[in-house]
Amino acid sequence: MIGCKDFCDWLTEAGVTFLTGVPDSVLKGFCAWLVERAADRHVLAANEGGAVALACGHHLATGELALVYMQNSGQGNAANPLVSLADPEVYGIPLLLLIGWRGEPGLHDEPQHVRQGEVTLPLMDSLGIPCRVLEAEPQAAAEQVAELARLARARSGPVALIVRKNTIEAYAPQHPPTGETHPLSREEALELVVGTLAEKDVIVSTTGKLSRELYELRERTGTGHDREFLTIGSMGHASQIAMGIARSRPERQVFCFDGDGALIMHLGAAAIIGGHQVPNLKHVVFNNGCHGSVGGMETVGFRVSFTEIARACGYRQALRAMSREEVLDGMARLHDSPGPGMLEIFLRKGARPDLGRPKTSPKQNKTAFMEFLSP
Repeated sequence: MIGCKDFCDWLTEAGVTFLTGVPDSVLKGFCAWLVERAADRHVLAANEGGAVALACGHHLATGELALVYMQNSGQGNAANPLVSLADPEVYGIPLLLLIGWRGEPGLHDEPQHVRQGEVTLPLMDSLGIPCRVLEAEPQAAAEQVAELARLARARSGPVALIVRKNTIEAYAPQHPPTGETHPLSREEALELVVGTLAEKDVIVSTTGKLSRELYELRERTGTGHDREFLTIGSMGHASQIAMGIARSRPERQVFCFDGDGALIMHLGAAAIIGGHQVPNLKHVVFNNGCHGSVGGMETVGFRVSFTEIARACGYRQALRAMSREEVLDGMARLHDSPGPGMLEIFLRKGARPDLGRPKTSPKQNKTAFMEFLSP
């Protein structure tokens, strides 16, 4: 297994002077190390395509090499700038990709990762990006880093290291940030919000622990799972799924349960929602200021105002809540007023360590949900 400090030292020796990306569970030890030990040369990006652009900007300004890290689910976000910006046939910008391999063939993983794992290496081939699977033996891994850094410069384009689970060691931050302290956990706020919904109201919940908590809430209360679409994968797209449903079912109130990291990833969706003034769409943002499902790296969720952004995008109302009473009042106002509307709920970090996963498959969820939506 490779130590985080050793890996970062190899990158420095190879001439990597800037690091950026989107957190990944396979790489979470490395990500935690960057936050604590390399903050002066690291930026947590909104999405993987933006990370590639940041790396390209760094090279244009300095002539030096940058690293972009991501989960393999982010290859799609990154593909456009990799091919139309960094490619040797366009601007010819060298950079090093570090890609966590969820869904590696032959290993058990969650449904949303299986197909992505199968196409991880073929996608690199299709994009014309040379790649290597990172060796777990330190000396061999160090040689790979040096080799790929030389290759990136020689070809004036991207190269990639694919990382299997348990290749890079776990790392517990020595001085974890305390962040904001808010009275409600996400699970507590979720139970309050769901408790205000009518029988025919529709939920689209974002990927990650929020959807897992919603599933467990329904299991605990015995209220069934047909009223919500649990978005697994497709991070940042839940609000557009919800908008598509709301436009087609104007007689139903549609609630998007979003997270701060997911909203930031594709923030332009708020402009489309506001610009189209869908009256039955209600956007509930569970903001805990971190990427809670992939290691807890902080987002800028507590440093920006989603409500002000929503108002500027054309949402008819945008509310904030921290306490139990404010959540209930905000949900009542969303119910009673035409949308689009937003309720942003500030939460403390963390989730139960024994949080389970849905026992139904994505296709079972889709079928039951579509039946629930039927007129």
